[in-house]
Amino acid sequence: MNQTERQPVGMEDIVRAHHVLKEVVKRTPLQLDAALSAKYECNVYLKREDLQVVRSFKIRGAYNMIRSLSQDELAKGIVCASAGNHAQGVAFSCNALGIRGKIYMPSTTPNQKVKQVKRFGGSAVEIVLTGDTYDDAYEEAMKACREGGMTFIHPFDDPKIVAGNGTIGMEIMEGLAAPADYIFVTIGGGGLVSGVGTYMKTVSPVTKVIGVEPAGAASMSEALKQQQVVTLEAIDKFVDGAAVKRVGDLNYAICAELLDDIVKVPEGKACTTILELYNDSAIVVEPAGALPVSALDMYRDQIRGKTVVCIISGGNNDIDRMQEMKERSLIYEGLKHYFLINFPQRAGALREFLEDVLGPNDDIARFEYTKKHNKENGPALVGIELSDQADYGPLIDRMKSKNIAYTELNRDLNLFNLLI
Repeated sequence: MNQTERQPVGMEDIVRAHHVLKEVVKRTPLQLDAALSAKYECNVYLKREDLQVVRSFKIRGAYNMIRSLSQDELAKGIVCASAGNHAQGVAFSCNALGIRGKIYMPSTTPNQKVKQVKRFGGSAVEIVLTGDTYDDAYEEAMKACREGGMTFIHPFDDPKIVAGNGTIGMEIMEGLAAPADYIFVTIGGGGLVSGVGTYMKTVSPVTKVIGVEPAGAASMSEALKQQQVVTLEAIDKFVDGAAVKRVGDLNYAICAELLDDIVKVPEGKACTTILELYNDSAIVVEPAGALPVSALDMYRDQIRGKTVVCIISGGNNDIDRMQEMKERSLIYEGLKHYFLINFPQRAGALREFLEDVLGPNDDIARFEYTKKHNKENGPALVGIELSDQADYGPLIDRMKSKNIAYTELNRDLNLFNLLI
C-alpha cells in the first residue's frame, strides 16, 4: 500500500470515534464469567454491551456517524429505517444533540420497541410506522431523504458506523492484562465485527476473530463462500438483531480480509444460551447477543486454557418472547417432541398410551384433537416433554411395540410450522 492509499476504516478513525463517544457512551464492563470459565476450562470474559445506555452497542456507530455530519446536514435532519436497536441508538443521538430525526419502522413492529424509541428520542424524533417489512420502511425512509434532503443513517454499512463499533475493541484491549486469544462477535450486517476486527487485528494480530451468525440467516458466510456480497432469498427472522438478507459491501470487504472463521449457530441453540445466561448469571440477553456464547460449544477444544472474549451485543429482549424461546430450546435440545397420533378406535386406548407408552419422567405438554367433530376419526396432536434426551429412543420403541400409528412433527418442517 502506498502512502496515498488507506483502509476505509483505520486505527485513527476508531481512536477519533472513541473521543467523540465519550460524550454519551457508557464504558461497559468486561466481566470474567465464572460459570462459563469453569464449563469451558478457560477464561471467558463477557463484554456487556447489554448494559449500554440503549441496551445495545448500536449507539456507538449511530452517534459517531451523526456527529460527523456538517451543520447544514444536521439542520436538514436525519432519517433511519429500523425495527430495533439501531432505531433506539439514532433516537437517543437525536435527543442528545437536539436535532430532528425521522425514524421509519414497519407497522408490524412490537409496541414495546416503538415505546422504547419514543422514550429515547423524546420530542426530537418522529416515528413513522409504514408497511409490513423492513424493506417497506427502508423505501419510505429513502423517499424522505430524496424529497427533504435529509441524511440517511445506515445501520451497518458506513465507515463512521464501523469506526464507532470499533471502540468496543479498544475497550476490550484496555480491560485485559494480555491480549485475548479468541474474540467471538455476532454478525448481522457486519458492522460490529468489522469495527472490532479492524481494531483487534491492528493491535493484536494473533487474536483470532471469530464471527458468529444465526444458521437461518448466514448472509456473511454465503458472501465469503461466493466471494461477493449476495442477497439471500429467505431467512429465519427469529434472531432479529442479526437476521439480515444482505451484508454491507464495506463490511464484506473488511471481513474477507480479517475474519479467522465464522460459526453458524442454530436458533434453538441461541435460545438455550439465553435461558442459561439468565439462570446462571442473571444476564438478560437478546438472541443476537447470545450467539457468541453459543459458539463456544463449537470451539470447546480450541479455547481450553485460553483467554476468550464474547461480546454481548444487546439485551433488548421482549418478555413476551420467553415462552417461545423456552420452546425452541427444548426442541433443539431434544427434550420436546410433537406427534400426530392415531389412537386405536377402542375404549381405553388413551389410558393405555398414558400407562404403557409414556415413560416415568415423560410429561404430556400438549394434547388436542385435530377435529372438532367426530374426534375419534381424526389424529390427536400430542406434545411430549422429556427430562433426558436419552428417553426419546425408548419412547419411540414403546409406541412401535404398541403398533401406534404416529407422525413425528419435529422431523417434518411443513407440518410442524402448520400445527405448532
